[in-house]
Amino acid sequence: MQRRTFLSALGGGVLAARQPRQPNIVWMMADDLGYGDPGCYGQKWIRTPHIDRLAAEGLRFTDGYAGCTVCAPSRSVLMTGLHTGHTPIRSNPGGVPLLPEERTVADVLKDAGYRTGLFGKWGLGDIGTSGVPWKHGFHEFFGFLHQAHAHFQYPRFLYSNAKEYPLPGNDTPGRQTYANDVMTDKALDFVRRAKNGPFFLYLSWTIPHFEPHVPEDSLAEYRGKIPNGPLYSEKRGRLMPQPELGPAYAGMVTRLDSYVGRLMSLLKELDVDRDTLVFFTSDNGGMMGGFLNDFFRNTGVFRGQKGNLYEGGLRVPMIARWPGRVPAGKVSDFAWAFQDFLPTAAEVAGAAAPRSIDGVSVLPTLLGKKQKPHEELYWELPRYDGSRKAFHDEAPPQAIRRGRWKAVRPKPNGAVELYDLAADPGESKDLAAARPKLAAEFDQRLKAARTPPRQQAEPPHPWWDARS
Repeated sequence: MQRRTFLSALGGGVLAARQPRQPNIVWMMADDLGYGDPGCYGQKWIRTPHIDRLAAEGLRFTDGYAGCTVCAPSRSVLMTGLHTGHTPIRSNPGGVPLLPEERTVADVLKDAGYRTGLFGKWGLGDIGTSGVPWKHGFHEFFGFLHQAHAHFQYPRFLYSNAKEYPLPGNDTPGRQTYANDVMTDKALDFVRRAKNGPFFLYLSWTIPHFEPHVPEDSLAEYRGKIPNGPLYSEKRGRLMPQPELGPAYAGMVTRLDSYVGRLMSLLKELDVDRDTLVFFTSDNGGMMGGFLNDFFRNTGVFRGQKGNLYEGGLRVPMIARWPGRVPAGKVSDFAWAFQDFLPTAAEVAGAAAPRSIDGVSVLPTLLGKKQKPHEELYWELPRYDGSRKAFHDEAPPQAIRRGRWKAVRPKPNGAVELYDLAADPGESKDLAAARPKLAAEFDQRLKAARTPPRQQAEPPHPWWDARS
C-alpha cells in the first residue's frame, strides 16, 4: 500500500493520522429486499431497528441503485465494476460462471493485503466451473453457489468452499436448520478470526427472497397482526407453499435485521467498529406484487418491481456507515450504483482499480464532500435462449438515467419511454411524445451504451428439489 495514496483517500489530517491500517470493508446485501421495506425508508408494518440505527449512525442514500433488476447480473456488476452493458454475466439462469481472467473486487482487495470472505449467495458460477468464488479472490466461502439452490431456506447442505456442509434435520420432511442463521454464524466467526485486519466481508443473505419460510420465533411476531395473503406456490410447484405469506415475509425482513444487529454489535465488541466501512443494500428491487405490494408498499412510491427496469426494480436501500468519517444521520440524493463499489473499495484500501470499468469511486460523497455526479447510469436485461445457448439478437430491455431524466425501453425492440424523475418519481407520465427530440437522443444513447454480451456457457441445471 502507498501511504500517500491511502492518506489522500481518507482526506488527510487528523482522521487519517488516527487510522493505523487499511480500513475493513463490509458489504451486507439482502436478496429481493425492496426500497420501502426498512423502517428508515418508510416501512410501517415491519420492525427493522438495527437497519434503522445503521442509517441514523451513517449516510442514507435516496438514489442508490442495484446493478440490475435481477440477481446474477446485479451481482456480476457488483463484483466487476462493469454495468450491465459490459459486465460478463447478463442473464439470470443461475449457473453461468465468471471466466478465469475476469477480475472481481475481491481480487483487488486480496492483492492489497485483505483477508476476504463471502458468506451467503454467490450466483456467478456453480461447483466445478471457473466461476467459483475461491477462484475469484475470496479466501473463504460458505453458502450457496447456484441460485436455484438458494431458493430454499432449509436446504440439505451448503458449500464450505468446494465441500458440501450438511445442515442437520433438513432431510425431507424435516425443517430444522435455517440456512441464513448458519451463514451469519460463519460470517461472524470470520470477523473474529480476521479482526486484526484488514478484512473484506461480503455477507449476502438469501432473504426475503422466496421461498417464504422463516423460523417460528420470527413468524410468531407477526401472526395475527399482518394479513396472510394468498397462498404462494411457484408454477412448477418446486417451492413449498406458505399459507401465512404476509407474516412470513415480515418475519424474514425482521430476522434479516437481527443479523445486521449481530454483526454491528460484534464489530464494537472487537473494537474494530471505527476501523470498518459498512454498507447495507439489496441485490435488486422488491419482488412482491399485488396484495403484498399494496400492503407493505415495499417499493415505496416507485413503479415496477424485480424483473423490470422501472425504479421499483432498480432502486434499493443503500446505507453507508463509518464512525468519524462518514457523516452520521445524513441523507444524500447522490445517485450511484453497484458498479461504483469496486473503485470505492479500491480507493479506501489504497489499491488501484482496473482501468476499464464503468464505476467511479464515491468515497468523496461518503466523506461528506461534493462530487461530480455520474453523467449517466445504465442497465439492461437481454433475453437468453437456453435451448440455443445464445442471446436474442435484438435491442434488449434497457434503462438509462441522466440527471433528472430516465429513459426506459421496457420490451425488446420496443419504443423508448421518457420520464422526469424530479417531477414524477413514480414514472407515471411518459413524456416521449411531448419531448420527441430528447426521446430520440436517449434512444441513440441506449444503443451506444452497450457491447454485445459474450457467449456464455450455462452448466447443467442441478434441478434442486425441496431436499437440496
